[in-house]
Amino acid sequence: MVIDASEAIARGEIAITGRLVDASNATLFGQATLNDVSVDVIYKPIAGERPLWDFPDGTLAGREVSAYRFSEFAGFHIVPLTIFRDGPYGLGAVQEWIDVDESVDLIELAQSQDERLRKFVLFDAMVNNTDRKIGHLLPRSDGQLFGCDHGVCFHEENKLRTVLWQWMGKPLGEREIKIVRYVVDHFDSFSQEAREFLSERELRETLSRATTLLAEGLFPYPSEDWPAVPWPPV
Repeated sequence: MVIDASEAIARGEIAITGRLVDASNATLFGQATLNDVSVDVIYKPIAGERPLWDFPDGTLAGREVSAYRFSEFAGFHIVPLTIFRDGPYGLGAVQEWIDVDESVDLIELAQSQDERLRKFVLFDAMVNNTDRKIGHLLPRSDGQLFGCDHGVCFHEENKLRTVLWQWMGKPLGEREIKIVRYVVDHFDSFSQEAREFLSERELRETLSRATTLLAEGLFPYPSEDWPAVPWPPV
């Protein structure tokens, strides 16, 4: 039987070989190995999460998984494969590690008009990402751009904070409108599995944000009631 990376991440034995020390919650680097296939992963156990006053429901790991599922559901494909499973320190989110192209200047990328960033702006607006930092952009050498650290998404209140405000108030493109319309029309298929980690109110507000985007046809403006940029921005 041929084992692929997704199977290794889902079912392989996880061995921890390092830790990302700058992360506010336990973020462990290691390998998931199944038969002869070994895949580099990031493992975020629930046991290593620090409680947050404004995210009392569910777990950060569950929101990481929900962000991946939403990315796949909506056709963004910008969040690395993320699975909720058991590991060396208990249940948590296990995400495929992305080897970043070190030649890319992330600050320059984040401040650019790179069309790949539009996906992130639209995705973040719908999942209500409260922490889109520059360092959360993961450019790969093949030109693909991924994003990480989505543990503080889907809040019921509007708390969008991002370094990507280049397109605020600009019209959505035809393809972007098609994506948002798909989300609105098929949201039930996402919400059925998202209830594992998100509350009913959080799901209603996610759909409401998508509906508003579709009605207005514009990228969102920063909120006047909430800091628009995460701190630190990197």
